Amino acid sequence: MKVARDVSLAVLVILIVVMMVVPLNAVFLDVLLALNFSLALVIVLVSMYIKRPLDFSVFPALLLIATLYRLSLNISSTRLILLHGYAGQIIARFGEFVVGGNPVVGLIVFLILVIIQFVVITRGAERVAEVAARFTLDAMPGKQMSIDADLSAGQITDEEARARRREVAREADFYGAMDGASKFVKGDAIAGLIITVINLIGGFIVGMVQRGMDLSTALMRYSLLTVGDGLVSQIPALLVSVATGIVVTRAASEDGLGSDMFDQLLSNPRPLAVASAALFLLGLIPGLPFLPFFVMSFSTGIFAVSTSVRMQKSQEQTRAEGEADLDAWRKPENMKQWLQVDALEIELGYSLLSMAQAERGGDLLDRVVMIRRQIALEMGFIIPPIRIRDNVSQLKPSEYVIRLRGARVAGGELRPGYLLVLSPEGNPDDYGALETREPTFGLPAWWVPEESRAKAETDGLSLIDPTSVLATHLVEVIRTHAHELLGRQEVQGLLDIVKETHPALVEELIPGLLSLGEVQKVLQRLLQEGVPIRDLVTILESLADGARESRDPVYLTEIARQALKRQITRLYDLDTKKGLVITLDPDLERRLSSPDGPDLTPQEIRLLYTRLSVLMENVARRGELPMILCTPHARPRLRQILSRLGPKVAVLSFSELLPEVEVESVGVVSVT
Repeated sequence: MKVARDVSLAVLVILIVVMMVVPLNAVFLDVLLALNFSLALVIVLVSMYIKRPLDFSVFPALLLIATLYRLSLNISSTRLILLHGYAGQIIARFGEFVVGGNPVVGLIVFLILVIIQFVVITRGAERVAEVAARFTLDAMPGKQMSIDADLSAGQITDEEARARRREVAREADFYGAMDGASKFVKGDAIAGLIITVINLIGGFIVGMVQRGMDLSTALMRYSLLTVGDGLVSQIPALLVSVATGIVVTRAASEDGLGSDMFDQLLSNPRPLAVASAALFLLGLIPGLPFLPFFVMSFSTGIFAVSTSVRMQKSQEQTRAEGEADLDAWRKPENMKQWLQVDALEIELGYSLLSMAQAERGGDLLDRVVMIRRQIALEMGFIIPPIRIRDNVSQLKPSEYVIRLRGARVAGGELRPGYLLVLSPEGNPDDYGALETREPTFGLPAWWVPEESRAKAETDGLSLIDPTSVLATHLVEVIRTHAHELLGRQEVQGLLDIVKETHPALVEELIPGLLSLGEVQKVLQRLLQEGVPIRDLVTILESLADGARESRDPVYLTEIARQALKRQITRLYDLDTKKGLVITLDPDLERRLSSPDGPDLTPQEIRLLYTRLSVLMENVARRGELPMILCTPHARPRLRQILSRLGPKVAVLSFSELLPEVEVESVGVVSVT
């Protein structure tokens, strides 16, 4: 089917070119002229019903084909007019009936149509297409970086990122093509005017010289045919020009142009009421006809009253729904929800509520769904539902708070109508920007107003909308506190999933070897160090083997980490490049490995942290993640010491890495 369509289009284009050199019958020309009218009408109607310009992405190529087709009809009709003095019923009727058989009137009407098309519609559409193409191409790098930021924050998947990149490329291609295609319309209007002049001159010569007509007869016949031919060509051309203007000025919407236009024009009764009164007063001015103004005043007043009634009904319905919800909340059984503590909760100030309201363009709820899916793929467990609610009484209008089991763990302020720029360079006054700190990592940033977006994108700044800032902060909070979100109920849910495919493994481990709580502690320790638990079968098999030796969660965690060596190696990209690691002095390793050995003194811990900080900073300057490599026996105690001090550093043992991994020591740490 697709091949047949492609072949049909190729054949159609060839036939259009053939029409320019092969004479056509007058009857067949009438059919082709009617087809031209139909094609122009379909194009303008399709352009009115699209929801966004890219829905009609074939329009630039279609515009070229329609223009070529219309010019070929001009050539065919010119040939018939000059050869036979007759070009079919359509052209004859347009010359006689539409302009009343008066060539002067027809010529004036034709010139007016050309002026409307060329001066008003075509020039305006050409300018809009040119500006849209320039701004779209200038904004393309910023949009690409925004997609990369959303992908990094987990708000979209790889497939969605690729789809959005294709959409950005298609948008740039479309507006670039429309910038050039608008020249077709302009050239068509000029060609129509020139062809009409040539037809008039040629008709006079043929009629008077070759056919022996007198001046008045030649003028009457060929002028009417030429004007009829011009009108038949220019009316479809005008429709296509209107379609071009509609497409390039169309903004993205959920409905067609007609629905949007009526909804927005009739959304407020006050302008309609004022217009009705003004029309009525115009009708009262002496010398002006009263009836037309009265009819329009009455009609506009009807629209104003109906719009007011509709708005009042909508407000009453909203009020009734609000009162019904309030009555429902007053019931004792519904008060129980206030006793429940949500695992994760986002509280929003008054100015940020629109972010969670889909009807106002907010997409925070969709972002939260994407974040839960991302965490499930990344960490291997499903986080509990995240509740989003307002807290207008305690928060600033632009403030938000993220709570974990009722306690505040993070928060910040956002600015609706502004876009965040991370680590900016330059003068913020050039963009009307406000200096701030990014709430997730505390990096220096700017809040750039929406009206400066085009300038900022042109200058290469990466802009992040407020919803993306909040989503990024939420992802970081979840990663940091993932172990606190994994309760016994969540662990039981994971075990039920594994039991469907590995029932013997789960039945052997629980409750024969370990309790549900002990398995939970091991999984929590893995998540606390950023190790995904998605390969739960491998983890449970290692626990089943290790539980026969000891039920200590620390020991079992190390056993599980060693079983996950492939995942841990890939987690730190050690399977693709040489790792830069910090090692320990043998004496320090021996002290940390001995279960009965002396603990490090506070002075030694401070010295350890100081020396580690210097080495970690050197590694970070090289753009690498700081990692400490030690023996399996020393790793748990070292990790415990460093977790109390707070640095986010990966502590790995030799048993957790694949044998083929290459590492390079950048320093040895001792406490002596």
